[in-house]
Amino acid sequence: MGAACALSNSTLSNTILFSAENLNRLKGIMYEKKVKSGTYLFEEGDLADKLYFIKEGAVNLSKVMDDGKELSFYHFGSEDMLGEYQYVEGKKCMFNARALKDCKVGVIQQRDLEVLLWQDGDFSIQFTKWMGYMQQFTQTKMRDLMFFGKNGALASTLIRMTNTYGKADGNVFHITRKFTNEEIAGLIGATRETVNRMLNQLKKDGIVGYEKGSFVILDLEALRNICHCEDCPRHVCRL
Repeated sequence: MGAACALSNSTLSNTILFSAENLNRLKGIMYEKKVKSGTYLFEEGDLADKLYFIKEGAVNLSKVMDDGKELSFYHFGSEDMLGEYQYVEGKKCMFNARALKDCKVGVIQQRDLEVLLWQDGDFSIQFTKWMGYMQQFTQTKMRDLMFFGKNGALASTLIRMTNTYGKADGNVFHITRKFTNEEIAGLIGATRETVNRMLNQLKKDGIVGYEKGSFVILDLEALRNICHCEDCPRHVCRL
């Protein structure tokens, strides 16, 4: 995970691999759709024949596990693109994408995207790079959840929160978006009680604090040590 920094939406966006010209080509095949907070862009079982470009708002990608718990994978924001590319005909979505606030999204039909890919080699290369980036994004999330236990997953998630929503004050970072312990539990596949216990320990250790109901990261380096940070690029180390 990279060092925390207050990053702009354009810096964190997962479409930064596209040139301005190719991003405009992509925008040229979209049609706009408004999505109310709490409703879904797509759900598990829907046909995976579209991608979505967020113009305004925020979207959470999640999956319901066998025990009925919802595991939250990513938060997508302005200038991000998401969706499941249909590599075989009839492929169904494996995830749920729910609007965290009112959104304006550009909807990209896969058939229109494939025409653009066929017509423009430069765009095709950049789209392939985007798909590789999204694969790396997923791999680092799996690493968080599987390799260093719940403490490592929590530490990594706090770093990602800092990179995405942190406001620097010297070596201290104020998280500008409020997160409940229930939300954090969903991000790391743990119970709320487990998250409560781990956060209380981090608070006792002087690593994390609270201010007006929001997290304050007091010792970022300690979090990096807990999760065996591999110094991923900042646009990968984000929620």
